[in-house]
Amino acid sequence: MDNSAINVLVIDDESDFRQLMSFWLKSKNYSVSSAPDGASGVNMLKEGQFDIVFLDLNMPEMNGVETLKKIREFNKEIPVIIISAYVDRLKISEVKPYQISGVFYKGEEFDKGLALLESTLRTHKKLKK
Repeated sequence: MDNSAINVLVIDDESDFRQLMSFWLKSKNYSVSSAPDGASGVNMLKEGQFDIVFLDLNMPEMNGVETLKKIREFNKEIPVIIISAYVDRLKISEVKPYQISGVFYKGEEFDKGLALLESTLRTHKKLKK
């Protein structure tokens, strides 16, 4: 499968994780852009063409819940996978009404994130038909 046509946006305030995840996704031939905070990520989504978003739940200033609310104001279709360092059931329950596609925990193997990304994209393409 040619993943280079799939544009992924990674929004995470932790530079090391953002770079590592971006590098890993690029190694799987995805086209990847990243944003260091929610406001930058929202602006990038408004200006660019992305197929899927990985969004950190816990960020300073504009957290993942607020960022997802902003995204849904102008884009109700794009799949969003939440990134979290730990299980925060309260915060995750706050984002569920905004149609998340899943949760990827930072302690998990990147292969689990890739499987979630691929199944989300397959489901999303079927929904668009």
